[in-house]
Amino acid sequence: MNAKTFKLNITVPPEAIDNLGHVNNVIYLQWVQDVAEAHWQHNSTDEMLQIYAWVALEHTIKYHAPAFEGEQITIETWIEKFEGVRSFRRTRIYRPADQKVLATAITNWCLLNMETRKPLRVPEGFAAYYEEVNQ
Repeated sequence: MNAKTFKLNITVPPEAIDNLGHVNNVIYLQWVQDVAEAHWQHNSTDEMLQIYAWVALEHTIKYHAPAFEGEQITIETWIEKFEGVRSFRRTRIYRPADQKVLATAITNWCLLNMETRKPLRVPEGFAAYYEEVNQ
């Protein structure tokens, strides 16, 4: 899959800082979820948003460097692949000022039917919403 990336740019708020003076690890997980949700909202039709929902099955996060209050951060995500009822998503959180990678994540999501709340095989047409268009 030739995935297109989706980005959110944020400024690290004071409430993200822990007693060590840098962004708390839990905040990175929240950002991973936030960018995944924003990506889903951005790339989906109204019909898709009414019929389907994603739930996280597993998050694997690696922390590479600290971030601090007031810094500009970019959170970038893309779909690596769809398989059965699952989506495998990658996320990279970095500081654009020096291109320093702060954290990376791989997340395994499960597609649900909103009406039944049961897992549903990812429809074949989904990949087209997340792929780069070759010109």
